[in-house]
Amino acid sequence: MKILIVVPRYELTTKPSYFYWYPFGLGYISAVLKKEGYTVDCLNLNHYEGKSQDILKDKLDSTKYSYVCTGNHVVHYYEARIILNTARKHPTKPITIFGGTMITTEPEIIFNDLCPTFGVIGEGERTIVELINCIENKKNPENVPGLIYKQKNKLIITQKRDVIMDLDSLPLPDFEGLEFEKKLNNVKNHFGYELSIFDKPRVYPLLASRACPFQCTFCYHEPVYRKRSIKNIMKELTTNVKKYKINIITIFDECFSLDKNRLFEFCEAMKQLISDIDWDLRWSCQLIVNTVDGEILRVMKDAGCYLVGYGFESYSHIVLKSMKKAITPERINNALTETFNANLIIRACFLFGDIAETKETAQITLNYWKNNCKGQVSLTMVQPYPGTYIYQHCINKGLIKDKLDFIKKIGFVHEKAAVNMTNYMTDEEIGELEKEMNTHIGRYSNFVTPLRKKRIGKKTYSFTVKCPFCKKIIKYGNFYVKHPLYYGGEVACKNCYKTFYLSGIIYMTGFKYYGIIKNPFNKLKRVVNAVRKNIIKGS
Repeated sequence: MKILIVVPRYELTTKPSYFYWYPFGLGYISAVLKKEGYTVDCLNLNHYEGKSQDILKDKLDSTKYSYVCTGNHVVHYYEARIILNTARKHPTKPITIFGGTMITTEPEIIFNDLCPTFGVIGEGERTIVELINCIENKKNPENVPGLIYKQKNKLIITQKRDVIMDLDSLPLPDFEGLEFEKKLNNVKNHFGYELSIFDKPRVYPLLASRACPFQCTFCYHEPVYRKRSIKNIMKELTTNVKKYKINIITIFDECFSLDKNRLFEFCEAMKQLISDIDWDLRWSCQLIVNTVDGEILRVMKDAGCYLVGYGFESYSHIVLKSMKKAITPERINNALTETFNANLIIRACFLFGDIAETKETAQITLNYWKNNCKGQVSLTMVQPYPGTYIYQHCINKGLIKDKLDFIKKIGFVHEKAAVNMTNYMTDEEIGELEKEMNTHIGRYSNFVTPLRKKRIGKKTYSFTVKCPFCKKIIKYGNFYVKHPLYYGGEVACKNCYKTFYLSGIIYMTGFKYYGIIKNPFNKLKRVVNAVRKNIIKGS
């Protein structure tokens, strides 16, 4: 009896792609199954060329698997369908098991459309083990909590599965099985400004907790916040940082500063780990705005922290209250100021389009952003993801008429406002707000053309740039470029840790989107003609 875990593609491509975050859910599922003694293989579709269905079919042709397990987020609906359909139609007829937030938030709709043999609702580590044991022993799975399945054409949803309170009891996620080393060896600088401080970033994702004690209206998660112990965390890091030669640790814990003593304990442990290796190691985490002060940031930076994330969301008291954000504009400003003073990269976002948003509240946030944020905080529209309060609000108002159709489209439109959920703005006003946001990004962010560029490999370049903030000359290597005249990405200055956009000439015509260049195609023609007349070899 063999089990195949399939990691879905995270980009719509038939080429190998390493631009994705490690899938913790599947990593833990693989680990617990292996701990139970099962034979587990993994197919990470992101790392192979060809259509997902063809890659999976070849794998199923080569080995007979009793089970095919996969999981997915809401934004990857069609990839989930491809995986489950391919497995279901294969002559070997493996049992398919599907988990993740998509089926957890809308179990009946998703199950009836994707038709796995079993769907897992909620955390899956205990459920998957109990389910497979039940099947292998020919028992009825109705007593296994956290399942949805069909029995004689009747849809059955078993009782809710309790969350795992003791996270230290779980095995470490299966990094090796999910081809983590292959991903590490193919990461480029353009994958994100948080990686640009190293020419060859080797990023280790760390899940330090689960869920969140707060209930923001736009966020879905389990309500019970649980933390791993620092001892357990450091056991993982001490082993894997050295094993994989990691130079960046990205900590996934939305409330890492909620327990100040735990944070300081981690900082002390990180200082010891850093002293035990002979290469540069940095780490990042997310903090709660209300808990930030200069002391915390100084201690963190001294322990190797280089980036902190925040959930700012809005600078309007009215909108923050509507979002059920337990913070204030004053605390947002304090967090921003203290982070700038500490010379740390800041990762934060302002969300627009909340239920209580008005033209006036949006202007409050936009005005604060352009006068204070130095282009270091992103701007986007809030999204009604399944399972959230605002998702149900949109259903109640008739803004989402077909849940399944809406979920199918999220993967293609999740960067844009799917619906106007506000109570006080028209569709036209929302459209104008989006345009104004983009104009602000173009006018108040920093876009820098490299002083020099040099080809160092196939579609790989190094760039020399003058930082628009500290004016230092900075060199970036290992930057992936699809075309020598069309490239771009956000980077962080290696000296002052402010972020800016590195962009090529033709890429700059994208400013039309931000309202800066009125006739980008005329400019594009002029650039192309100039290049044809004066081709620079090796560039």
